[in-house]
Order: sequence, then structure tokens, then C-alpha cells
Amino acid sequence: QMQLVESGGGLVQAGGSLRLSCAASDRTFSTCAMGWFRQAPGKEREFVAAISRSGQYILYADSVKGRFTISRDNIKATVDLAMNSVKPEDAAVYYCAAEVRNYGVTTKGDEYPYWGQGTQVTVSS
Repeated sequence: QMQLVESGGGLVQAGGSLRLSCAASDRTFSTCAMGWFRQAPGKEREFVAAISRSGQYILYADSVKGRFTISRDNIKATVDLAMNSVKPEDAAVYYCAAEVRNYGVTTKGDEYPYWGQGTQVTVSS
């Protein structure tokens, strides 16, 4: 069973940058679409970004489009989320997720069977 471990969270000043990384333990990483989701206190989990197994297809939530960049390295079995121009509303626990998927990506969290434990992002204004 695939295990995902996020890292890179922490405190960032509004307007600053942060880079999250997610490492997968399973060799099937290259067969998976990968997603980043986040959940703020008192709010539902929301989609942030997703990338297809080849990296050809990428989707972003409107709230992060133009500020966040998702990327993956199938050799290292990692997926990163570069966060720029961070806003206070970006504060949340960020989770990476994996889904074995031959084509495309999905924004629906329920379709991802594998999840990391999350990494906290705190934004100071």
C-alpha cells in the first residue's frame, strides 16, 4: 500500500513563498495521478492542484491559479507544490493524495485512495 509523506510546511509571511513536497513509498507512483488538497479549521477539505501521471495534465483551483505550481519527479517519486504570493486564506493543513489513473486527473478527493498525514501551513499577515 502506498505511503505518502508531506514535508515543507511551516510559517510563512503573507506575500512570501513556501514549497511543499510529498514523497511516495511505492514504485507505482508513476502510475498515479497526484493531488494536493487543504483543510482549514472549521472548513471542508478543498482541492488545490492535481497532476497526471505523466505531468501532461495539470489542474488548479481558481483560488491558487497563477500563484501555486504543482510538479512531479517520477524517478524520485515526489510531487511538489510551490506556493508563491501566499495569502492568509492559504493557511491550512495541506495533504497530498494519490490515485492510480491512466489518463487525466480528478479534483474529487473521494477518488483518491491514498493520503498523506498532512503538513501545516501557517500564514502571518
